Amino acid sequence: MSTTTFNPAAAPAKNMAVARALGRRRRLVDKTIQYACVAATVIGLIFLASILVTLFLRGFAALDWTVLTKPFEPTTYGDDTAPRGGLSHAIVGTLIQTALATAIGTPIGLLVGTYLAEYARGSKLGEAVRFVSDVLLSAPSILIGLFIYQLVVLPMGGFSGLAGTLALAVIVIPVVVRTTEDMLQLIPNTLREAVVALGAPKWKMVVLVCWRAAVSGIVTGVLLAFARIAGETAPLLLTSFGNNVMSTDLGTAMASLPIAIYQQANSGFPDLISIAWAGALLVTLGVLAVNIIARVLLRKRK
Repeated sequence: MSTTTFNPAAAPAKNMAVARALGRRRRLVDKTIQYACVAATVIGLIFLASILVTLFLRGFAALDWTVLTKPFEPTTYGDDTAPRGGLSHAIVGTLIQTALATAIGTPIGLLVGTYLAEYARGSKLGEAVRFVSDVLLSAPSILIGLFIYQLVVLPMGGFSGLAGTLALAVIVIPVVVRTTEDMLQLIPNTLREAVVALGAPKWKMVVLVCWRAAVSGIVTGVLLAFARIAGETAPLLLTSFGNNVMSTDLGTAMASLPIAIYQQANSGFPDLISIAWAGALLVTLGVLAVNIIARVLLRKRK
């Protein structure tokens, strides 16, 4: 058996000129990409800051107890001396519909995401479910509104808060499915193997170990879904439709902040437009408050 001896003298010589040229090119490409990323970040932050500054300036200027405690006043149309209306009816409607939609969509999305991550790996049914979930995730919300309109509104004979809740729940489900599946797949298999080796059944391994390990990511997905449905307008126009009176009856048309903002911003009257800015600020602050509360609770849990 022959052996090969390495001879340093026979190795190709390093061309310093070529090495320096390659080094300069790599540094140039690196700096160019770095500056491009920084520039894109700055541009994005400028647009975001301009939106938030405009929203806070105009929203806080119109926000008062009247907006929070009084429903819509039709007598405010073009009359500066008439009683000023508010958004209490829309606030109540939004709280009811988003809370119920999140309560309906979250368990379904959690269970489907768990099935895809823990039980359906490599199966054709899992691939089909994942494909449908991805389609729903990227589908325009107005298509979901049309689906619920055909499925619920027409058979019931009219718009209703129930139809709006179901439309929002359908939007919640794919977001929670995708986040749950991704978070569970990040858990190392060694952890699962250790739990099974101790004699625990698989459902206990999923519920007591995997869910607890992925709780932060799953809650983040629920918050993303909540933030999305809190500002949805198109599906609600085709389902709950909205009204200008206080209503908690899910069987009738129900007001919501996105629809109230849409209607009053298009009214053409300065007083109603200012109330629309206040409504937009309330939606933003509500989503922000929910995120902060969830983060604080999760931090205490750890």
